[in-house]
Amino acid sequence: MRPQRVLKPYRPGKIGHKRKATNSNQHWEIDLKYGYIKGISQFFYQMSIIDIFDRTIVESHIGLSAKAKDAARIVSIAAQKRNIQPGQLVIRSDNGPQFRAKAFAKKLQELGIIHERIPVNSPNLNAYIETFHSILEDECYSRHEFETFQEAYEEVSQYLDYYNNRRRHGSIGYQAPAVYYQKHRNTKLLAA
Repeated sequence: MRPQRVLKPYRPGKIGHKRKATNSNQHWEIDLKYGYIKGISQFFYQMSIIDIFDRTIVESHIGLSAKAKDAARIVSIAAQKRNIQPGQLVIRSDNGPQFRAKAFAKKLQELGIIHERIPVNSPNLNAYIETFHSILEDECYSRHEFETFQEAYEEVSQYLDYYNNRRRHGSIGYQAPAVYYQKHRNTKLLAA
């Protein structure tokens, strides 16, 4: 008879709670979305990080898989883009395997980023990224029947550029996220 493996109890980690950001780079949300490539009958994955203050998609991964190493890589790139200092940022995710993995936790620890996970079945606590993914579905995914991964990658990349640099958001004064980010960044730099 083979020995039975020992099950470890599931620990949800630090539980997220409602936060109000007063500036960029205080609170980000990360999540995964699936898209479909009709031409090859295969799904692709998009993992995105949104800054809840300025609504910018700080970084995104588009691929035929989405693993913890991909999540760790995009957080690292986003932190470098925004010059994140240890202890400055909280990032919130759901309980997907990418976000519970040791590789992801290790990268966040190296970067000094605090990780919160929402309780199961509570997507409202990740509302900003969920809203972005809904907009992405309506304005990009549902308007295209992708024939190849390359086509999906190009269309989604173009949409991300539009979303960040030209799409106006009522919640940030009818400005594009990149414009709003720059205005607040410049104001903050002048005040320093």
